[in-house]
Amino acid sequence: MPLHPAVLRWRHLHVSPFQTKALPDLPDVTAPDGSDVRLLVSSGSGSMAHFSLAPGAISTAVCHRTVEELWFVTAGDGQMWRSAEGVEDIIDLAPGISLSIPVGTSFQFRAGRTPLEAVAVTMPPWPGMDEAYVVDGLWTTQG
Repeated sequence: MPLHPAVLRWRHLHVSPFQTKALPDLPDVTAPDGSDVRLLVSSGSGSMAHFSLAPGAISTAVCHRTVEELWFVTAGDGQMWRSAEGVEDIIDLAPGISLSIPVGTSFQFRAGRTPLEAVAVTMPPWPGMDEAYVVDGLWTTQG
């Protein structure tokens, strides 16, 4: 059954409560850690982005002041170092791996032979470039 014309007008005039966004072809910004970032959808509770790091590249080690992140690796291979409260680990990254980066965790990642790609959710939403500060990492970055 077709929708009433008044309903169609209302839908046209009001903003939808839903967000949909395709992965952009080009990065929107470079993250404080040096990875390429393509912004995805966000809400009042969190924001989502796609991160990529070139083959053989090493990110700058950083720590977040107020946000936590959840990552899901979608492509490539590499490693992630995390350190917080006297505990540290290094994990191998491959498609299908998910991980958490709690607030106050120092972390650094590096790509293997192929570009490392991940989708991450930041909670609360990413507040801006001052959120991350540089820390001593496990691996030496080039440049």
